[in-house]
Amino acid sequence: MLAETIDGSSIAIEAVAIPALFAITLGLGRFLKRRAGVQLGLLYQLFCIVFAIWLPMEIVGTDFSNREPIMHVLRAANVLLGTIFILALLRRYYWELWFEKHQQGKAPKFISQLFGLILFIIALFVVIGGVYGYPIQGAVFGSTVVVGIVGFAMQDLLGNIIAGIALEIGKPFKTGDWLKIDQQYAEVIGGQLALLRGCGTNDDIYLDIPNKAIAGGSIINLTYPTRQHAVRLNVGFDYGTAPNFVKDIISRAAASVHGVLPSPPPKVYLKDFADSAVHYEIKLWIDDQAMYNDIMDGVRTNIWYAAQRHGIKIPYPIRTVQIERVTAGAKDVMSIARACVRKQPFLQLLDEGQQEKLLGHAKYLRYGRREKVIIQGASGASMFILLHGEAHVYVQANGTETRVATLQTGDYCGEMSLLTGDPRSATVVAATDCEMWEIGKEVLAEILQQNETLVQKLSELLAQRRLETEGIVASSSEITQLATKQKEYTEGFLKKLYSFFEL
Repeated sequence: MLAETIDGSSIAIEAVAIPALFAITLGLGRFLKRRAGVQLGLLYQLFCIVFAIWLPMEIVGTDFSNREPIMHVLRAANVLLGTIFILALLRRYYWELWFEKHQQGKAPKFISQLFGLILFIIALFVVIGGVYGYPIQGAVFGSTVVVGIVGFAMQDLLGNIIAGIALEIGKPFKTGDWLKIDQQYAEVIGGQLALLRGCGTNDDIYLDIPNKAIAGGSIINLTYPTRQHAVRLNVGFDYGTAPNFVKDIISRAAASVHGVLPSPPPKVYLKDFADSAVHYEIKLWIDDQAMYNDIMDGVRTNIWYAAQRHGIKIPYPIRTVQIERVTAGAKDVMSIARACVRKQPFLQLLDEGQQEKLLGHAKYLRYGRREKVIIQGASGASMFILLHGEAHVYVQANGTETRVATLQTGDYCGEMSLLTGDPRSATVVAATDCEMWEIGKEVLAEILQQNETLVQKLSELLAQRRLETEGIVASSSEITQLATKQKEYTEGFLKKLYSFFEL
């Protein structure tokens, strides 16, 4: 009778405790989810049910048929589901919150998953040995043999796993870094260390490089400690040009390329005396490896145009006989140049013979797209006639650069520097590939030395142009004032012309 009373009270306690524990654990899960963002799903609800049933039965100890087998199942389920619950807490509180705060980055999924696997295996051993009472030594020995056989067969895979752990701990690079591995350039694009993006052809090719190969080889991090790093380029020129002259041209051509850093400036070395050319090495600095191909293309292109303008030959790699003939387009070039001469007021002062002499000594130049023809503030003693292409004119004032004009075929620029030696008043940039004629000071000086009357007319023309620029012609109401200014400016330009051209 007493035993029946005890069993009845035990069942009553369990009947009250089970729903209460289920409600408490379920409420705890909802609190963790809302307050801390812990991701708990269906498995946690199942854990709440198992835990609510197991704990009262374990404490009260109600006796019923098949109690031990049922308790074994409840204990095993409680350990495994509880382990999953603990892993969810660790994932949120340690890997996502603590790790990101203290390590300044997201936790590697590989390590967190490996840690979870180890913890779950320990839980399985607890179930096997602690719940069901099976000898753990046999299980461990059996699993060790299996692991040894599998490990021998999968030694490369295990080597990659161990190398991945070493890379995660050492952190020799991070997402966004550019690396050089076995002559391949690649950008780290994600948390998986072996997933890299190749940059050799800028084709967005994804390279899957094994961790073992990365850890066992040399890694050059192009973005550590700073993104600024040097790259090198080789080019050959003929033996007839002075090395210092070539170095100056190459360094200026490289410095004007978008993406090349102005500091440190590009540096050129004479590298070798080869069979057909003198080889030079260009060392320049960049901070964006993703632009490597574009920068190298820009440097090579600018060097070609600069070499053409300065009459420097880039020899062929083989011995050839090259026969050059004047193309039919030369007549068109002369026609454009003569038409431009007729448009330019100061060149109209020259007779036909003087104009032909001026054009005959002009220098034919070619500029590549985005190259600067003249730079505002730079010294100069020449003007340019645009034979083919299009160029933009920019003026910088108060720290702001503004495009003020566009030059088309037949237009000219730089005439004031040619006549007076004044610094360039604007920057001219080739918008397309351009062909130009450059008229220099020397031939104009020879013409002026033979014709003093032309010097006087030129001074008067420059004075009139300055009056128009300053608006004095439009605003002046007194003829005497205008004449005084005209005389003052004419005399000033006359002195400048005599001084500049050494007349």
